[in-house]
Amino acid sequence: MLPRPQAAPTRREFLSLSAAAAASTPLLARAGLAGPAPRAQRILMLGGTGFLGPAIVQCAIDRGHQVTLFNRGRTDPGLFPELEQLRGNRRRPMRDGMPEQDLAALAGRDWDVVIDTSGYFTRNVEDTAKLLADHVAHYVFVSSLSAYRDMEKNDTPVSEDSPLATCDDKYTWDMGPAYENYGALKAYCEQAVEQFLPGRGTYIRPGYICGPRDSSDRFTWWPMRIARGGECLAPGNPDAEQQIIDVRDLGEFIVHCAEQRLAGPFNCNGFKGRISTAELLHTMKGTLNHECSFTWVDDAFLEAEGLESWGSMPCWVPPARFNHSANDKAIAAGLRFRPIAETIRATYDWARAERPADRPWRAGLTEERERELLAKWKQRGR
Repeated sequence: MLPRPQAAPTRREFLSLSAAAAASTPLLARAGLAGPAPRAQRILMLGGTGFLGPAIVQCAIDRGHQVTLFNRGRTDPGLFPELEQLRGNRRRPMRDGMPEQDLAALAGRDWDVVIDTSGYFTRNVEDTAKLLADHVAHYVFVSSLSAYRDMEKNDTPVSEDSPLATCDDKYTWDMGPAYENYGALKAYCEQAVEQFLPGRGTYIRPGYICGPRDSSDRFTWWPMRIARGGECLAPGNPDAEQQIIDVRDLGEFIVHCAEQRLAGPFNCNGFKGRISTAELLHTMKGTLNHECSFTWVDDAFLEAEGLESWGSMPCWVPPARFNHSANDKAIAAGLRFRPIAETIRATYDWARAERPADRPWRAGLTEERERELLAKWKQRGR
């Protein structure tokens, strides 16, 4: 899914939270990049102040790289005030009222690597790739597992060689009412980079990204729910596999790809080893609040009640949406995962401290709806 606007913490708060989380979890050393960067890189970030962007930027700063941000200055413009900030607009007008595209701040400038976290439409990525082709050595594009044609239609895990999605018009400005064009457009964006920088592109294909600053609530809802305690509705098959990735682990791998000039596509989804829904929820319980219990409700009941996987019911993976991705290539290239308990704790600490208390939840059940569903489940067959 596309990232959405969010209420973001200040840089000082973000760094303080990250430091506190690291200090509370000694096993964090299992994640991260080993050793110093090969040499300082001049990195251009297209975006950089939303959700994934700050994780990339902070890792790059910590690794000694020189980072320039290029964006419209609308999302958390005060973040990273010490960095060079270029203002502009990479998006062509898509409807009345949209500002004209403005890439003037990029013209004639040279960088070692560009990292693109904000490319969603083919024309826009073509424009930036063409402009920068002779001014950067490498282009890292953040794509999506949705770029695969059969991500939710095949029991076989998708690999980097699996067929990609298509749509009728590669230059459409319309994602579609159910975002059905999102994946195909990401695939076309990858192809646009490859067209202008052949052999010099990295294509990062993540699935569900979670962690501090995530305003989608798709994962965030669960730590907050577990912390509240009581009887929790646990969704579907307890042994269903969960594949998510901590935003900081993803950010570190992206910087690693930039440093090493790793070319080609990489599936970036957890984990090294299998984690089930039951293991995930019980880890949350052990991390946040032992005083809760789980009542497991099956897939058929949830479907009959109209619940939405990773929407109204986060972390629910019904059989019809089985979407396992093989991540062996990325792991072999250097992708690392921190313990899931650290992700849970950091997400909870961020949400409790920084997520506005009066902001409606974008995912998850209300307390009333959860009680209603539990009551219905216990009354079935009577």
